[in-house]
Amino acid sequence: MTTEVKPTAAATVNARRSSSFLQIAIALQTLTIFLQAVSAGLLLTASYGETLHSVGARVMYGASMLYVLAAVLAWKRGGGSPRPIWHASGFLVLASVQVVLGIAHVPSVHLPLGVLMFGLSVLALARR
Repeated sequence: MTTEVKPTAAATVNARRSSSFLQIAIALQTLTIFLQAVSAGLLLTASYGETLHSVGARVMYGASMLYVLAAVLAWKRGGGSPRPIWHASGFLVLASVQVVLGIAHVPSVHLPLGVLMFGLSVLALARR
């Protein structure tokens, strides 16, 4: 005879909050990557573009770290698959590479990587 363990109401609410936090973190990351593309265009046309792109890079990196934190919290509270943690960690690695390439002024890799990151982030947002 097996007994079925049902989650408590509090556990269900915590899992839902963690999932919402994860969705918000992915949406924020997607938005910051998109804004980086906009500021890259301003980099070519406006005097303040470089400053805006530099500040945006820091915000985007912070959003990637927030995504990792949200994925860990969703996994811990919800008890689900750790797969979102791997996805979030992968984004953080890509963001780190992106920052290094930007500082090194390697646009031939920096720009396509940014497009890839945006596409992957939109995909992650759509899957949530």
